[in-house]
Amino acid sequence: MTKELTDICNNRIFDGVFHKYAKDLKRHLYFKYNDMASAEDVLQETFIKLWNNCAKVTLEKVKSYLYTLANNAFLDIKKHEKVARKHQKGFVNYNKSESPEFLMIEEEFLVKVEKVIADLPEKQRDVFLMSRMEKMKYKEIALKLDISVKAVEKRMRNALIIVRAQIGNI
Repeated sequence: MTKELTDICNNRIFDGVFHKYAKDLKRHLYFKYNDMASAEDVLQETFIKLWNNCAKVTLEKVKSYLYTLANNAFLDIKKHEKVARKHQKGFVNYNKSESPEFLMIEEEFLVKVEKVIADLPEKQRDVFLMSRMEKMKYKEIALKLDISVKAVEKRMRNALIIVRAQIGNI
């Protein structure tokens, strides 16, 4: 192939790359964010970064480059949200004037809950987080994961058994 047919900085080639990967990448991002606006924002930022670095990316590597950029943006946003929550939590706790002992016990409990959830098998963890954190209904989870509602119920039941067993050991 000639450089003209593989140069991502060429408007026609870039448009072709966009039309080939944007839909699937947006779907991937929507699954991660569960929010179409956030998925579209990250998708746009990803293609802007691709355009700004088009001379550095080959046509053969463009798909992995796009997904890497999108995943890194997702991780950056989640890190920022975690820092913001931690900062907010510290501010709320400061205002409550709770005893240091209470705050320590609460922090240990939250760490244990996070560890138990993180240690769940991936399929159970996904269903648990979608249900409990994202407040999705079982039918919505089933549609999103392309499984039956019964499968969602079973994964959730198994996750709750593990969580309850581990949290009960505090």
